[in-house]
Amino acid sequence: MSASVVDNTVSSGNSSVAIPTDISGQILDLDEDDELEVFSKDTSTTQTDGSSFNASMQTSPASMINQYKFEEEEEDADTKDIFVTVDNPESHVTAIETYITYRVETKTTRSEFDSSEFEVRRRYQDFLWLKGRLEEAHPTLIVHPLPEKFVMKGMVERFNEDFIETRRRALHKFLNKIAEHPIFSSSEDFKIFLTAGSGELTSHKKQGPGFLSRMGETVKAVAAAVRGVRNRPQEFTDMQEYAEAFSQKISSLDKVTQRIVREQKEYLEELKECGPTYALWSQSEQELAEPLKNVAGCVDNCCKETEEQVKHLNDHLIPVLHEYVLCADTLKAVLRRRDNIQADFEGKTEALATKKADRDAMRDELDKAEDRLEWANNALKTDWTRWQKVMRTDLRSAFIDTAERNVSYYEKCLAVWESFLQSQRTDAEGNGNVDSS
Repeated sequence: MSASVVDNTVSSGNSSVAIPTDISGQILDLDEDDELEVFSKDTSTTQTDGSSFNASMQTSPASMINQYKFEEEEEDADTKDIFVTVDNPESHVTAIETYITYRVETKTTRSEFDSSEFEVRRRYQDFLWLKGRLEEAHPTLIVHPLPEKFVMKGMVERFNEDFIETRRRALHKFLNKIAEHPIFSSSEDFKIFLTAGSGELTSHKKQGPGFLSRMGETVKAVAAAVRGVRNRPQEFTDMQEYAEAFSQKISSLDKVTQRIVREQKEYLEELKECGPTYALWSQSEQELAEPLKNVAGCVDNCCKETEEQVKHLNDHLIPVLHEYVLCADTLKAVLRRRDNIQADFEGKTEALATKKADRDAMRDELDKAEDRLEWANNALKTDWTRWQKVMRTDLRSAFIDTAERNVSYYEKCLAVWESFLQSQRTDAEGNGNVDSS
């Protein structure tokens, strides 16, 4: 392996990773379109009050779930040295566009930072630039996905406060995934993103590869894809098969969950019509007035719990599932870039064998391509293992959280109706109408 190719070292903690100097600018998807953000009102959210009924069951399933412990605990907060928060979205109106910026606050103890705290404002396209730069520098490392860009059919949603809040949470998670990564967190681009003023960031963004340069890399990617890979190692074929299977399963789960939430919303709307109907009926049925009012109250309490249930699924389960739908696409893109690097190496090997170029110069290029391929393979294998661990922790946490919330929801609704039954039995006993059976 040609050691002359490696001269960049990225440090993280007590370890360092050598990076080939010519690996930057590897094949990327070409996307020059900037996003047009749309004005949104204040994004503060309101919490819905829960039901006054509270079932306290010593042997409830929820109490058992709370005893469950993860096999793979996340690292303690004490071991982290960089904390990032994305909040406070603001609308900006110019002569040509309206867009939204987010406050990015950073607290760190890292010595390479000039201060321990920073506060900047960033818009979506800045996050997109950071993701692109990380992919350029590390084509076979897995960059956490960003939320999708705005599409015209969703125009109405752009005026929705929930959309802005969902995007804010996704951007917050994106930056924290980068901050937790042993390589990405030490990137100079990440540091500049977190600390630079808007003018400095704009200047730095202009220093990246130009349009024609990226066009050239895209042409190379197309050529490599057409040529294909002749001798892909089995472990990367297994990764591709895993990525395809994971994509199909998580996409199906995402669609089904979204459909369930839509159906629950429809159920909730119908449930909301029941309470007033029972209350209105009680006004014309003197003998049944009290039971009808109690039923109306029970329905109203169940409505509140159902609203909380739907909100929980929207805020906690669906975002995680959809996030990993996007992760599946990222995995496929990373594997394609790895194949492109191997195809480039195989092409140079073939050219040298057929003497289509100067042998000495070609041998040097071949050595560099071999180094690049070896580095890319090792980087992908290491990051693949890390990604799987994080993915399993995220999904396990989301599933357990959802299970706990489901148990709580049904326990509270059960308590509502049990309270009603108890009140009716008490009334029946008081009136001497107890069923002898």
